[in-house]
Amino acid sequence: MKFFYLSSQPNAQGHFEIHEKDCPHIPDSINRDYLGPFNNGREAMRKALLLKETSSLCDNCCNSNFQAVFSPPKSKKA
Repeated sequence: MKFFYLSSQPNAQGHFEIHEKDCPHIPDSINRDYLGPFNNGREAMRKALLLKETSSLCDNCCNSNFQAVFSPPKSKKA
């Protein structure tokens, strides 16, 4: 497991970046929030989206093209 953090300040695009603990681009401790231990950045993204709707993965440490896609819940037929 890796430890992930969410930047508390948006980047130039207005996104709050998710970083692994050892990322060279991680913000100072005062400018980040602990997300928790996860297997990968995609798992951390699920929690981050609950905190900040405009969360994104760091290109350096999370190295993924993951983009959250939301779909309406399936309706149940009676």
